[in-house]
Amino acid sequence: IAIMYYLYILKSEKDDKLYIGSTRNLRRRLSEHNKGEVQSTKSRVPLELRYYEAFFSEESARKREASLKKDGEALGQLKKKISESLL
Repeated sequence: IAIMYYLYILKSEKDDKLYIGSTRNLRRRLSEHNKGEVQSTKSRVPLELRYYEAFFSEESARKREASLKKDGEALGQLKKKISESLL
């Protein structure tokens, strides 16, 4: 069984804003976010997983994360593609 890495998008139920991250263990990371253990999201809990992509390499997941965080057009295209998931 291959180890997978994930790019994920969370939505805050508190302020409806999105958070983009990457991890090797998606369940654990979502739990950490919702327990307030992640500095960047602890004031925005609860958070709900709205989207994820799986990768075979950590580098690929991190590159995708960086591209969505830095490239407004890439994020805009993804939001358009998965708009119903983000509602």
